[in-house]
Amino acid sequence: MNRIIKKVAVLGSGVMGSRIALHFANIGVQVLLLDIAPKELTPDEEKKGLKLDAAAVKNRIVNASLDAAVKSNPSPLYRKADVSRIKTGNFDDNLKDIASCDWTIEVVVERLDIKKSLFERIEQFRKPGTLITSNTSGIPIHLMAEGRSEDFRKHFAGTHFFNPPRYLKLLEIIPTPETDQSVVDFLMHYGDLYLGKTTVLAKDTPGFIANRVGVFAMLDVMQTMQRLGLTVEEVDKLTGPVIGHAKSATLRTSDVVGLDTTINVTNGLAQGLPNDEAKDVFVLPDFVKKMGENKWLGDKTGQGFYKKVKGAGGKSEIHALDLNTLEYKPSQKVKFASLEATKAIDKVADRFKVLVAGKDKAADFYRQSFGSLFAYVSNRIPEITDQLYKIDDALRAGFGWELGPFETWDALGVQKGLELAQAHGKTVAPWIEDMLAAGNSTFYKVNEQGVKQFYDLESKSYQAIPGVENFIILDNLRATGKVLWKNAGASVIDLGDGILNVEFHSKMNTLGSDVIQGLMKGVDMAEQGYRGLVVGNDAPNFSAGANLGLVYMYALDQEFDEINMMIAQFQNAMMRMRYSSIPVVGTPHGLALGGGCELNLHADKVVAAAETYMGLVEFGVGLIPAGGGTKEMTLRTAAKYEEGEPEFNLLRNAFVTISTAKVSTSAAEAFDLGFLRRGDEVVVNNNRLIAQAKAEAIALAEAGYTQPVQKTDIKVHGRGALGMFLTGVHAMRAGNYISDHDVKIANKLAYVMTGGDLSSPTQVSEQYLLDLEREAFLSLTGERKTLERIQSILTTGKPLRN
Repeated sequence: MNRIIKKVAVLGSGVMGSRIALHFANIGVQVLLLDIAPKELTPDEEKKGLKLDAAAVKNRIVNASLDAAVKSNPSPLYRKADVSRIKTGNFDDNLKDIASCDWTIEVVVERLDIKKSLFERIEQFRKPGTLITSNTSGIPIHLMAEGRSEDFRKHFAGTHFFNPPRYLKLLEIIPTPETDQSVVDFLMHYGDLYLGKTTVLAKDTPGFIANRVGVFAMLDVMQTMQRLGLTVEEVDKLTGPVIGHAKSATLRTSDVVGLDTTINVTNGLAQGLPNDEAKDVFVLPDFVKKMGENKWLGDKTGQGFYKKVKGAGGKSEIHALDLNTLEYKPSQKVKFASLEATKAIDKVADRFKVLVAGKDKAADFYRQSFGSLFAYVSNRIPEITDQLYKIDDALRAGFGWELGPFETWDALGVQKGLELAQAHGKTVAPWIEDMLAAGNSTFYKVNEQGVKQFYDLESKSYQAIPGVENFIILDNLRATGKVLWKNAGASVIDLGDGILNVEFHSKMNTLGSDVIQGLMKGVDMAEQGYRGLVVGNDAPNFSAGANLGLVYMYALDQEFDEINMMIAQFQNAMMRMRYSSIPVVGTPHGLALGGGCELNLHADKVVAAAETYMGLVEFGVGLIPAGGGTKEMTLRTAAKYEEGEPEFNLLRNAFVTISTAKVSTSAAEAFDLGFLRRGDEVVVNNNRLIAQAKAEAIALAEAGYTQPVQKTDIKVHGRGALGMFLTGVHAMRAGNYISDHDVKIANKLAYVMTGGDLSSPTQVSEQYLLDLEREAFLSLTGERKTLERIQSILTTGKPLRN
């Protein structure tokens, strides 16, 4: 069946339901969001004389939930206007409207009787052949479909989204024995391609995959913490970024999610897993039970494992719970020798051997927790899934782990992980020793074609991970010798089919001299024997911008010639990309700030991840964009004049965007801000980004790409526009909205964007504007206030208003 999803019904508008609805709206789908009608009037409704059958009353719950979701932070929407795709209603009046929907998703309270009752009502109106799924996190899927028609059961499955649905990438698909295979295949494909998810096929077992293993890991950490006498702060230090987990680690994450959620999920798993070999781990520690009784549930109640209090002078302080006394004490800095030993190790996978080899309490913690985790996941196959890679996919996408359990085990060495588990009395599944005995020493390997393979238990051989043929994974290409050139900051990699890729590997992918050299080398090589160039990487962020530390160092030493040369080289690299004889495609994702934004402004085409936070942020450090960003935004504005747009309005909008250092909250918003243009593309699934960029580079080449010519006819407005901007800037200063130094920066920016001291509108070249922006940038690096701002960013990560 050629199934097309035009309209989705989401039944239940709570935290999950409203946000699932908003994510479908993000991708352009029409949504019908329904919830129960209230049974009582509020005092305000009574005052207005409303009755229970009034539309405003009947839709009060759903509308309030949707409004709260739209206002939540971080935003569940790519752009605020997308909420217009959602129509709200209630179960009494609007359940019949699901007849027009292609997919109905149930997201009501986690009670089987309520869900089954709703499904009985749904079947009266649902159109045969349409999808029907439940977003349960724990109720057995097959029980919900009991008593329903054959058509209902064939098209029914579990679709377990993780909260928040826009940002957490996991979508577990849980079929029943009666679910049609074509429905399973469609859900797996749609979740990946359209919703941007890592779709993982799970068996209908308690907690499915991610919660089963993730909650085990969290509870095991709590028990290990008690055995070793570790503090709350120590545990979160040990289970955070150092091992590739979220900054909120274990206990802070519980505060954010809510300890009540942790308690409910754990109790559900404990009841559903009477025969689990690690069932004792699913017994809540006494301190968690006491916290639950005290309503210390985390952020929602103002205190959990952490509590924000007012300290001396009214300044906020973070206190942490002492698990022995259940009293809060000022949070303490954590220091362990094992952690210190990993500070110089950038790659997470390379840290594990160092962490378990230590002699301190931290190393004891890692040996015990890793051993327990490895044993547990080995015994979950084939119970919760037949393939080990699905467990890794689920933990990475659902819990934000950089490496899944089996990937972590591989990094330590399978034999070493086995020894850790056995040393702490844990029983590892027999297939692990069988695998090792057969000479297979890893769970994963990359074959000669650059395809990642996993160890398959059933065939006892390595098999390609299904679906990865749609992705290009640079790590795999590196492992098979596809790196053609490299230096300390960048690599040129052969993507195949005549397309090269420049990858950055500096810290946060900042743009220094090594990266600039890599970009120039990539263009040179592509022009000499290839068809196109992609600029992309597999890191969390495309680029955090230029290397400010270098600018700061030169400015302190008053080495202005060096700064001038550095900026000129960066400008030359951007123009080299724009005016090469081969097409260049940018792939922004995550942060694409400052120079990272400028690089994409100069690409022939951009294939952006939906989650792209893009902006020219130089104003925040007392500078203006000088890698061609100011020039390019001026040029793009001038190009729109020909379309009949009001000239000064467009120029003013671009000026405001740069002078307020606006950063898009999504790729959709990057279009609104002018950083992306008509013809640029958005990919919802980051994993597909480089593959799609390669396809676009090939398409540009095959369409007969012609080397463009630098523009010499950019219309600028000179003193007329400059006077308008200066007046506005000084009005802002008079209102105390900006500082004296902000005025100076804004005046410099206005001077460049209006073309400088010109008496009338004039046509100028790109090089003319590049020279103006470089001169303005250079003059600002000599300002004491600018140096103070750069220093603040470098030392605290926060901008300074001066």
